[in-house]
Amino acid sequence: MTWQTVKLGEVCTIEKGNIGIMKAIPGEYPLIVLGAERKTHNEFQFDDEAVIIPLVSSTGHGHRSMKRIFFQTGKFSIGSTLCAVIPKDKTQLSAEFLYRYLDFNKQNELVGRMKGMANVSLPMKEIADVEIPLPPLEIQKELIEEFQKLESGTNQISTELNHQLALVKELRQAYLKEAMQGKLARQDSTDEPAEILLEKIKAEKEKLVAEKRIKRDKPLPPINAEEIPFEIPSNWTWCRLGETAEITRGKSPKYSETGLFKMLNQKCVRWFSIDKSYAKAIEKEWFETVKEDFIVRSGDILVNSTGEGTIGRSAIADFEVDGFIFDSHILKLSSRINQNYICYFINSDFGQSLVESLRRCNKHQTNRIRRK
Repeated sequence: MTWQTVKLGEVCTIEKGNIGIMKAIPGEYPLIVLGAERKTHNEFQFDDEAVIIPLVSSTGHGHRSMKRIFFQTGKFSIGSTLCAVIPKDKTQLSAEFLYRYLDFNKQNELVGRMKGMANVSLPMKEIADVEIPLPPLEIQKELIEEFQKLESGTNQISTELNHQLALVKELRQAYLKEAMQGKLARQDSTDEPAEILLEKIKAEKEKLVAEKRIKRDKPLPPINAEEIPFEIPSNWTWCRLGETAEITRGKSPKYSETGLFKMLNQKCVRWFSIDKSYAKAIEKEWFETVKEDFIVRSGDILVNSTGEGTIGRSAIADFEVDGFIFDSHILKLSSRINQNYICYFINSDFGQSLVESLRRCNKHQTNRIRRK
């Protein structure tokens, strides 16, 4: 039997949400927003089965993306940046079948229809033009059952995978802890003591100051015995991060809807890697006036200095972001010791505990990380 092909606008009503998220009043009805978690509202807009589709890009300016669509039943409301797609005839089209189909094909059928260069959106008329196969209702139900079986199996695999990944993370942190304590490498008493290396770094920085290539740092406080959390080998030494690195805070950007996507922000700095897909557009003329201090070079360490859930996250820049700029919520570290070592240290549980202590001291920003 040949399945009929129809446009969504022919078999569904498409209605935009009317709830401004900031004006929502918590209540008994689900409120679907762009995030994965539902919120609540004291009134409902719909009482039906529907597929909920975002009308804006998930990753902001200049990028087409859609992280998720939703399936909702009963009484509910939706945010003003989403729309509800509701089958007109429940004996002809199942809302859950429609959800499964669109979720599986959202990259081609929905993301591909987004419009705009800077403010990327999905017009509802484009949703109405999406063509879908329309099998008999019984076949739709059979396909839904198959999807549910696959989903159940996938969830079991995902749970086990997450468990194994958690164990790997714990193991990695255990190795990092031992590495920070000098327990993973054989210690050679003939190796040059770290104090001498530190003196060489200080002498090199003094030379650069004299040549006016860098500014003189403010004196850093000595490390007290109470600050030392564990023993290290005798030829190692504790020091402040600022003694071994130049630390630069980023620039406040001049954004542009049609500019260069060269401005890195907190979303770009992941754990150990940088995702340039979150970079924002800036004015070309302004970009060309930025000093070298604020340009990212391959090998630099970038650390998020503010933000709940992002603070302290660090990564090493690679060739893909060489020449980018970083905003004022990011610190750039250029060190004279191994950059990988510093990045692993900052991302270790111990390094993150130091960041957390700084965050508690200054809830608005963590630029004090520069002093440590």
